[in-house]
Amino acid sequence: MSLDGTFLHCVVSEMLSAGLVGGRIDKIYQPSREEIIISIRSAGKHNKILISSNSMSARVCMTERAAENPSAPPMFCMLLRKHLSGGKLLDITQDGLERIINFDFECMNEIGDMVVNRLTAEIMGRHSNIILMAKKDGVYRVTDSIKRITDDVSSVRRILPNIVYETPPRDLTRVNFLICSDSEFINAVKQGEGKRLSKHLTACLEGISPVFARECAYYSCRDTDFAVDDMTDDNYDRLLFFIKRAREYVTDKNGFTILRDLNGAYKDFCFMPIEQYGTQMLVSHADGANALLDIFYGSKAENERMKQRSRDLLKMLMNTYERIARKLELQKGELAQCGEREVFRVRGDVVSANIYRMEKGMTELTAEDYSTGETVTVPLDVRLTPSQNAQKYYAEYKKLEKAERMLTKLIADGENELIYIDSVFDAASRATSNAEISEIKQELAANGYIHTNTVNKKTQVKPKPPMHFVTDDGYDVYIGRNNIQNDKLTVKTAEPDDMWLHTKNIAGSHVIIKAKNGEISDNAILQAASLAAYCSKAQNSTKVPVDYTRIRFVKKPNGAKPGMVIFTNNYTVLVDPDEQLFARVEA
Repeated sequence: MSLDGTFLHCVVSEMLSAGLVGGRIDKIYQPSREEIIISIRSAGKHNKILISSNSMSARVCMTERAAENPSAPPMFCMLLRKHLSGGKLLDITQDGLERIINFDFECMNEIGDMVVNRLTAEIMGRHSNIILMAKKDGVYRVTDSIKRITDDVSSVRRILPNIVYETPPRDLTRVNFLICSDSEFINAVKQGEGKRLSKHLTACLEGISPVFARECAYYSCRDTDFAVDDMTDDNYDRLLFFIKRAREYVTDKNGFTILRDLNGAYKDFCFMPIEQYGTQMLVSHADGANALLDIFYGSKAENERMKQRSRDLLKMLMNTYERIARKLELQKGELAQCGEREVFRVRGDVVSANIYRMEKGMTELTAEDYSTGETVTVPLDVRLTPSQNAQKYYAEYKKLEKAERMLTKLIADGENELIYIDSVFDAASRATSNAEISEIKQELAANGYIHTNTVNKKTQVKPKPPMHFVTDDGYDVYIGRNNIQNDKLTVKTAEPDDMWLHTKNIAGSHVIIKAKNGEISDNAILQAASLAAYCSKAQNSTKVPVDYTRIRFVKKPNGAKPGMVIFTNNYTVLVDPDEQLFARVEA
């Protein structure tokens, strides 16, 4: 992992320089199952320390990010509050360049005695852990940990309450390159006969990541990476020079580098500049080790949370769509049965017209249907009189007639609901921020599709405004991100002469072109139509039909769901969605 012991050395150094030691714990939170945040008040300032044992983003750093906390604190959080609240931070230490950080606090126990409690963060990938310990008789005993490690989980060591804490096994043959002599360093490297340099460096040096090891090889072997056996004196000189430069970056703290792929996704980081990727990576810099981790993992975590919220929302919408579709199929089947109601009316008429011919005990009546002239046979209930048999058939006819009216309305409502859910699904699938997801959830809650308590009011993000675009000839175009914004744009913001656009019978955004003195150019309509096609379910299609008309011809019926309108006097244009044009939109 990129977060190696050397980088953590920089993190600890910055924490010590920030004056955290001597500060007191103000608040403790546990935003997620494997993450805690400790707020420390020191010299009139509040600093937040984030400790994560998540296997994909384990880290320790100071953070500026706001966290969404559960309504009820988890058990481990309450345990930390019990033993650490109000405690004074005595020291922050690291064992060599191991990925283990210790926070020692002076706290008051339940009977008023001052004791030393230690919170240890072990940053080791899937073995990462956060452990609370109490010092007694010169040793630290585990109070509890965010992950309990039993014999079934690990045969190496246990992490359970009341046992003496033991550090993970450490390879004492590895060299700390920050403090070793030149000869110690060279001797360690020369032990790697038969191994690639970068691979051997991670094995013989303490606290370095693969990306740093590859950078060592990249520089010393002149843009390549060959076996230790093939290294010349020149290669060793270059390697030693590079290591000395790395030490300077660690001391000066001015080389913190973030690497992103060409799509902007965060990929790697280091405490010094990285050149091995050439133009294959985008390079940016951070002001410090803590700031870098906050940016790198905070952005990745935020993106992952957004993706998870989006996945959950899309899954709920798909389930809702399928449920409504199944219900519609049943209703259409029932409606088809209602088409047979005329049979019951005819039978009632035949029985009524032939009562004088009927005798007690008849099981059926064969007579002429005067409306068609055909002979029909009508089953009879021997328990009923002829008049009651006729009334039974008329009652069945009226029942089916009423059911047909109701089912016709229910089917129309259901089909409109499917159109609405499809439009929400389209907006959710194109959402790129937590603000957009939150606004869609608020819309669904307001319409009864999700419970109101699933929308956390404390962490609601300020909604983003509609997207904005300026056409080549200077017309302002606004694009709704979801149905709430579609309604605001179309019903409240737009003026009668403005142009309204929407993909024909396809879920998508409402698009508004602001008129200039009542005029809108053909070019503006074509560009806005292309954007309407791109911001729709037909984004990956060609020759997409887009309807457009003046706002004065667009109406929202009373009681219609968000984003649902009716319109007249419209024209239709066929356009291709234009991704390059959309890239110019102000998001």
